[in-house]
Amino acid sequence: MRRLAALAWRFRWNCLLSIALSLVLLLLGLAGLQMLGLVIDVIRHALDATQPVPIYPFHWQPPAAWSALQVTSTLAIAIVAQALLRAALTYQYNMVTARLTQGEIVPALRTQLYAKLQRLSFGFFDRHGSNSIFNRVTGDVQNTRLFIDGVLLQGLNLVLTLAAYAVFMWRIHPGLTLACLSVALPLGWLAHFYSNRLRPGYLRNRELSDQMVLRFSETVKGMQTVKGFAAEAHQIRRFEEANDELSAQQRRVFWDLSIFTPGTQFLSQLSLVILFAYGGYLYLHDRLPLGAGLVVFAGLLQQFTGQVANLATIANSVQQSLAAARRVFEVLDTQVEVESRPGAISLKQISGRVEFENVTFGYLPGKPALSDLSFTTEPGQVIGIFGLAGSGKSTLLSLLPRFYDPQQGRIRIDGHDLRELQLDDYRRQIGIVYQESFLFSNTVAANIAFGHPEATTAEIEAAARLASAHDFIQALPQGYATVLGESGVDLSGGQRQRLALARALLLRPAILLLDDPTASVDSRTENEIVAALRAAMTGRTTFMVSNRLSLLRQADLILVLEDGRLIETGTHDKLVRWPGIYRETALLQLMDLTAAGGHP
Repeated sequence: MRRLAALAWRFRWNCLLSIALSLVLLLLGLAGLQMLGLVIDVIRHALDATQPVPIYPFHWQPPAAWSALQVTSTLAIAIVAQALLRAALTYQYNMVTARLTQGEIVPALRTQLYAKLQRLSFGFFDRHGSNSIFNRVTGDVQNTRLFIDGVLLQGLNLVLTLAAYAVFMWRIHPGLTLACLSVALPLGWLAHFYSNRLRPGYLRNRELSDQMVLRFSETVKGMQTVKGFAAEAHQIRRFEEANDELSAQQRRVFWDLSIFTPGTQFLSQLSLVILFAYGGYLYLHDRLPLGAGLVVFAGLLQQFTGQVANLATIANSVQQSLAAARRVFEVLDTQVEVESRPGAISLKQISGRVEFENVTFGYLPGKPALSDLSFTTEPGQVIGIFGLAGSGKSTLLSLLPRFYDPQQGRIRIDGHDLRELQLDDYRRQIGIVYQESFLFSNTVAANIAFGHPEATTAEIEAAARLASAHDFIQALPQGYATVLGESGVDLSGGQRQRLALARALLLRPAILLLDDPTASVDSRTENEIVAALRAAMTGRTTFMVSNRLSLLRQADLILVLEDGRLIETGTHDKLVRWPGIYRETALLQLMDLTAAGGHP
C-alpha cells in the first residue's frame, strides 16, 4: 500500500486536479439538490400561504415584485445551468483521470518494468517463464494502475462525498441522520470481510492466467511440431483445460462479488425504510419541512447509499490492484545479481588472455554444472570445447560474458578478476554466436548493427563480407534494406548464422564465443559457415563449443568436459591418440564419413 501510495505521489499534480474536480462536482450536486428542495417549498408556499416561507441560501432574496412563477423559473434555469456545468466538469474529470492512468502511470510503469528486466541477470529469467513476464508487463501493470483511479481517487471521492452528505443531512435533522446511518457499521464490516476473502482469489487468478498464456505461446512457437504430429486436437484440449480452469476460478471470484454487491445494496435500502418511517413521522408532526427538509434529505440519503454501494467496487479494485502490484514490485525489487561494482575498472581494449581458477558454478544449490574448473588461454588462441550433452559446455560459455558469477573460484581477463571490470565496456568486446541465433523483425542492416547502431554502411558491409554473408544479402529483394520476418524465418539456417556472425564481428571483439554454430545445419551449409569462421577467428581469442571435428581441428587447445569437470586437454592430434570420449567420438565420426564415401 505504501509503494502504491508513493506511485500516486509521483503523479500528485494530476491526482490533486482530479480530486479538486471531484470536490467541485460534489458541491454542484449538493447545490442541485438544495435548489430542487427550494423549488418545492416555493411552490407549496405559493399554493398555501400558511406553509413556511422558503429559506433561500446565502441570504439571497428574490425581488419582492417577482411572482412564484418567476422565482421557480429562475431556480429551474439555475438547475439546468448547474447540470450543464456538472456535465462539462464530469467530462473534464474523466479526461484528466484517463490521461493520468493510461497516459502517464501505465506507460511509466511499463517503461520502468521493461528497463529493470533489461538489467536483471539470467538467473531471473531461468526462474520465471516468459508467459509470467509478459503478463506482468501487460495485464499486471494495468491492474496496478487500478489502485490510483479505482481505489485512491475513488476512495477519497467516497470519503469526501460521504462526509459532505452526512454533514448536510445532520444540518437538516441530526436524529434522522443517526437513524438512517445506523446501517453504516454492518456495511463497513461486510466490505472488510469480502476484501480479505477476495485477495487469494485474485492471486490465484494471475497464476492461472500465466499458465493459459504459456499454453498459447508454446503452441504458437511450436506450430511446426504441432502440425507435424497432427496434434492440433490435443493442443486445443490442453488450451481449453487451462482456459476453463481460469474461467472457473474467475466465476468463483464473481460469485463472491455477486453476494457482496446485493448485500451492500440491501443494507443501503434499509436506510431508506428508516427515512420513510421516521422522516414521514417528523413531517406529519411539522418537525421537518417537505422540500428543503424531507425531499433534500431523501436525495442526500440516496446519493449517500449509492456511494456506500461503491464499497463493493472499491473492495474489488483493492484486491485486484494489490495482487497485480505484488507481481510488478517483485520484478522491480529483484536484486540484480550480476552488475558492475562501484569503482569498476573500465578496460577499453582487452588482449584476450583468459584464466579460470578453480571455478565452480551451478544453476541450482547443491547441483554444480561446472566443478573446480581451471585452465589458461593466450590471446589469439582458438579454444575448442567438447563434451557429451549436459557436460557443461554452454555453461562455461555463459560465464565468459559474465551472464552468471561463479559460486567458487574466479575468472580473470588480462589478469583482472571479471567481477572487477565495468560490465558494459567488457561485454562490448565480446562477440557471441549461438546455436540458434535470434534475429529481429527489422532490416538486415539493423540486425547486423544491433550491438553497434552507429555503424556506417561500409562497416556493416565489411562485417558481412568477413562473415561470408555479403553475397546472399545482395541477392535479397532490397539487399541490406530487406526487412526480415519474425526470427529471420525467411532465411535459411546457414544464412541466419552468418548474419549472427556478422553482427558479432561488427563489434571487432577481442573474444569470440561460438556456441555450436553448425549444429543445426546440413553439410553444405556447415562448410559455408566453417569458411566464414576461419576468417572470423583470425587475430582474436575464440571459444568454440562443438562436437564436430571439422571445427575442432582448427582449435589450438581443446577442453574435454564430462559432468562439469575438465577431464582432458590438448590439440586434436593429441587427443585422438589418447583413450577417452574424444577419441571414441572421433573414431565414430571417421567411420560415418568412410561409410558415406567421404574423406576424414
